[in-house]
This record gives sequence, C-alpha cells and structure tokens, in this order.
Amino acid sequence: MVKSDQTYRRVLYALFAAIIIMQNFVPFLGYIPVGPLNLTIIHVTVIIAALTLGPSGGAVVGGVWGVITWVRAFVWPTSPLAAIVFVNPLVSVLPRILIGVVAGYVFAWLTNKMKKQYLAMGIAALLGSLINTLLVLGQIYLFYNGHSQALYQIDTKAMMPYIIGVVGTNGIPEAIIAAFVSPLIAKPLLKRVRKR
Repeated sequence: MVKSDQTYRRVLYALFAAIIIMQNFVPFLGYIPVGPLNLTIIHVTVIIAALTLGPSGGAVVGGVWGVITWVRAFVWPTSPLAAIVFVNPLVSVLPRILIGVVAGYVFAWLTNKMKKQYLAMGIAALLGSLINTLLVLGQIYLFYNGHSQALYQIDTKAMMPYIIGVVGTNGIPEAIIAAFVSPLIAKPLLKRVRKR
C-alpha cells in the first residue's frame, strides 16, 4: 500500500471515529430513548465503515464505539441497564467489533456471488446489526440472568421473554434501518474510495 493510501485510510478512520464520538455524546444522534433501553443507530456508522473500508476498518470503528460504550457505562451510562451490563467488555466491546467484521466479510463474500451491490450491502448490514443484537442480549442473559431482574422487577422466568421482546422492539427495527440506510450512504462512498 502506498503511503498516501495509508494516510487516506487513516483519515477515513478518524472521520468515522469522530462521527461515532458525536453520535455517542450528542443527544438523539446515536441513541433514541425507548422505555428502559435505547434504539441504537450508531451501528449504521460501523456498518458503513465496514462496507467501504472492509472488515478490518469496520472492526476498528466498531472497537471505537465499543470502548466508548464501556467507558460510558462507568461515568455516564445511556440507561440504568447499561450501568450494570456494559461494564463487561465482552458485552460492550466485542459485539461492536463483530458488527464491522461480519458486515465486511459478508459483503465481500456476497459481492462475488451476486451482481446487485446494493442488495449485497443490505444483507451484510442486516446481518451485522443482528450479530450485535444477538451477542449483546445473549450475553446479558448468560452473564446477568440473576442480576438485572431486580432493576426492572423481572423474575427469572420472565428474563427470556423480556429479552425476546427487546429483540422484537429494538433489534429488528435497528436491523431494518441498517439494511436500508447503510447502502444508501456506503455505495457512493465506496465508489469514491475505490476511485481514489
């Protein structure tokens, strides 16, 4: 890779990281409050990074979001549940990194299998978003099954239906948003990056 290409790529990383930081700290840019949880739209930025910069770029940008989520859990949590569960980096950091990895690799694989780039991007975005939802909520159930109920008066038997409800009310809408919005932004951006 030519030095100017490395510099260009670093600038794009910095740009995506700046957007992630803004989405985390400017109200309603990254989190839309819905009951005790927040509808997240930051994952769209991570997916766009993965679609334009590849799995490694998506992993870096997802990692930035994950570290911010982890730090915020200690100092300024986005919800009462975040203060309990996101202090664990397996819940706060790992799923964010895997958004970019999954979206990037799925897009690369689908690009070789189908001609419609927009559709390939949409499927990759959908799967990247779902991996985040499934890992975060799955690990909440795995690690905090006996703890978070006290906060929301959920008994142990109701924990799984509660998580399934969150998948339905938050996870699926987030995945649909990602599938439609990510390709709209990523396709022209990818064209520009490739032309460079």
